[in-house]
Order: sequence, then structure tokens, then C-alpha cells
Amino acid sequence: MAETQTCSCGQNEPKRIIFPCAGQANVGQLTNLAAVQLTEEGYGNIACVALLAIGAESLVANALNADEVVILDGCPMLCAKKIAGAQGIPAGQHLVMTELGITKGPSKNYTDDDIEKIVAACWKGEGRKKDSAKPGKKSGGNDSGCGCGCGGTC
Repeated sequence: MAETQTCSCGQNEPKRIIFPCAGQANVGQLTNLAAVQLTEEGYGNIACVALLAIGAESLVANALNADEVVILDGCPMLCAKKIAGAQGIPAGQHLVMTELGITKGPSKNYTDDDIEKIVAACWKGEGRKKDSAKPGKKSGGNDSGCGCGCGGTC
């Protein structure tokens, strides 16, 4: 029996942009640390919420064209979500650190376990809207190949 090839080039992986609030409290700092780790793990790409706040055209366009926008807010102020919303960018996945059980405190009051808790929550899909898939985006599993030349089917 022939093994079905799958796309190994990453061409068919969701394109995610991660906006951490990066506030001064520990929960804000944790959003940035988690976003960096998620980027290193291939979950998505971290982007600057301050640049988004000033309406940088290329960043807004990239966010609007992403398969999913992930917003990591530290506390109930929801600064990153509000900034994205002001630019017309909806969150496909939104996590608030205090809702994950992390107590807001001084900026260095966190552990590696706190970072792992956030990263794991993202990978599990917590905070994801049920209808976050963008219309017209290809889903995997067709027989036509992904067109990238890797020889796999996507």
C-alpha cells in the first residue's frame, strides 16, 4: 500500500500573526515571552502591537490577510484586543493571562511554568472563536498538491 504524501514544506500551515500586549506588569511581559516562544515553535509570527496602534499600513494589511490573528492580553483592560479592533482586525484567538489563573503583579513576578501555560493554551486552541477560519481559505486534504513543488498533497 502506497503511503499518502503530505505537504512537508509548511506551505499549507495556517499563517498566524501574534500580537502580545507586552504591558509593564508580569502578565504583560508574559504575553511577549509566550509570543516569542510560539514564534520559535512555528505557531505563528510575533508582531508589534505598538506599530499596529499607529496604523502601520503594511502590518494592518498583513493582519487582515492572515489566516488567524492571535491576541495575547495580560489583563482585563484588553489593550491589545482594543488596538486590533480599532484597526478593524478581529481576533481569531484571544487569551487573557489573568483568566488563565496568573495573578497580575510586578513585572518580574513570573515563572517558566507561566510561560508554558500560555504557550500550551495557544496550541490547544483555547480562546479560539469557533468561526475563526477565513472564508475562501484552502483546507488540507485535496489531491491536487499544494503547488509548492514539495510533491506532497495539501
